[in-house]
Formats: sequence, structure tokens, C-alpha cells
Amino acid sequence: MSSTYSSIRFIAIDDNPLDLLSISEYAKAFPFLENCGTFSNPLEGSEAQKYIKPDLMFLDIEMPNVNGLDLFRKIRQEVSMVVLITSHPEFALDGFELSALDYVLKPLTEKRFAQTALKVQEYWEMKQKSEAYEVLFEKDMLTIKEGYNQVRVAQRDIIYLEAMQDYTKIVTLKKNYLTLSSLSYFMEQLTPDRFLRVHRSYAVSLGQIRELRYSELLCNNTVIPVGKTYRSIVAKLKL
Repeated sequence: MSSTYSSIRFIAIDDNPLDLLSISEYAKAFPFLENCGTFSNPLEGSEAQKYIKPDLMFLDIEMPNVNGLDLFRKIRQEVSMVVLITSHPEFALDGFELSALDYVLKPLTEKRFAQTALKVQEYWEMKQKSEAYEVLFEKDMLTIKEGYNQVRVAQRDIIYLEAMQDYTKIVTLKKNYLTLSSLSYFMEQLTPDRFLRVHRSYAVSLGQIRELRYSELLCNNTVIPVGKTYRSIVAKLKL
């Protein structure tokens, strides 16, 4: 996706200076990311957020005097994107319920940061195109409103759906779309025997599954994670 929109201004808050250094160094590889400050003191970082007003925040969870999830709750209406970076997988559920754009486990690697950066860019650029993507559900079709245009998408052409904060990304064989509807709402409206929720952030088209694995599946040519609470359901599938 071309970088045709404004740069994404970010700050990072983590009590570990080495983790902050990694974020700063990895971010240099992505010109659309503008580093507006890193803070090892979470209280200072929280105050800085108020006047920097970043588009994106990289946020640790377990920090002295401040819990990252509590801070997230306070600023969720002020920061467009929050990426949680933590050593604690047990907080993932809380992170997704708060609509974190991504949840990254430490140690942070260059490859994993690249995945997050591209996810951030995709979300940002699609969101900038329109603040109110609407979708209408019909029997076998979706009508997606993009500004003044309307696009009709057949349910059979959808590969998978991905929750992206308050939006749901529709991935099809030809193009991706962003809609201002939750993934849960999508699952209520779509044909039940065509789609399966396999993760808090993903639902897949059953007809597009190519390979089943224990903690992931291959949907068309994309590897989709399978959440722990969904593994028993996925295990019963037959291709």
C-alpha cells in the first residue's frame, strides 16, 4: 500500500529502556512512522501524550505505578491506535476488549515489528479515506458505501474478516475494504454456515480454508491465528 497520507505520529511508553530503543530503531525502517518521543517513566509519558496528541501509542502493560491497561482506558478516545507490547500473554483478552490494534509479545523482534507497522499503515490509510464506511447486508451480498460510491461484494468472494479496533476489514480475492461495524455484528449478519469465528480478531470463510493446524489455519494464502477458546471448534472442521 502506497504511503500517500500524512505520517503517523507515535510515542512509546515502556519502563525498559532497551525495549524503547528497539522500537525507535525498528521504526526508522518505516518512513511513515514519526517518532515523537519515548518514555521510560509512564507518568511522564501519560502527561506527554496530552500535548503531543500522537496518532499511535506503543504501550507496555506492567510498569511501576501505572498499569498500561488502565492508561489505555483513559486515553482510548484520544489516540487513534494503541499497540500493546508486553511480556504477559494473559492480558491479551483485556487488550482485545479495549480494541488494541495489535498485541505483541516480548521480546520484540524486527520481523514482528514490521508486521505491526504494516498493519498500522493499512489501518491508518484506509481510515483516512473515510470516517464512515457503511455496509448493508443482503442475502448473499454486501453493499459497502465508500464516500459517494457503493460497492457490491459477494459473500463467496470474502476470504476472511479482521477486527481493527472499531472497524472490520473485509479481505476479498480482489480488494480489501474497511467498514465501521464490529466483527461481532458481522457474524450476526453473515450467512452462518459460510463463516466461522476462529479468533477474537478473525473470522474466516469456510470455503477458503486450505489447511488446518493446531493454532492456525491457512485461508487461501494467508495464515490466520486460531485463538485458544476457538481451537476445539476448529478441530471439528473437515475440509
